[in-house]
Amino acid sequence: QVQLVESGVGLVQTGRSLRLSCAASGRTFSSCGVAWFRHAPGKERKCVSAISQSGRSTYYADSVKGRFTISRDYGKNTVYLQMNSLKPEDTGVYYCAADTSKSPFVYSSASTYEYWGQGTKVTVSS
Repeated sequence: QVQLVESGVGLVQTGRSLRLSCAASGRTFSSCGVAWFRHAPGKERKCVSAISQSGRSTYYADSVKGRFTISRDYGKNTVYLQMNSLKPEDTGVYYCAADTSKSPFVYSSASTYEYWGQGTKVTVSS
């Protein structure tokens, strides 16, 4: 079992920054691949970024490349998503998800991830 708790609820203006945190408890989080998904109003849930268990491999959706950075702190059992130059289209509920397969690869498919947080809402105003 892995419990995930996101934080970083925010209402920010276009161009500003926000950092989301995903704190984990339960099974060894350091062996999990972790991803951030965004569910925007009227759209399907989409992976915006992911990081492998080692931290050496990362994935970014084209829409966030160069603006978002994913990282992890093994000592704190936490994964972060630093979001810079935010745009109104970044608005949505952001979910943290964990993959316990111990795969060395990084995945963007939601079906890969067994554990999910409750989500945190991000609103970017124009």
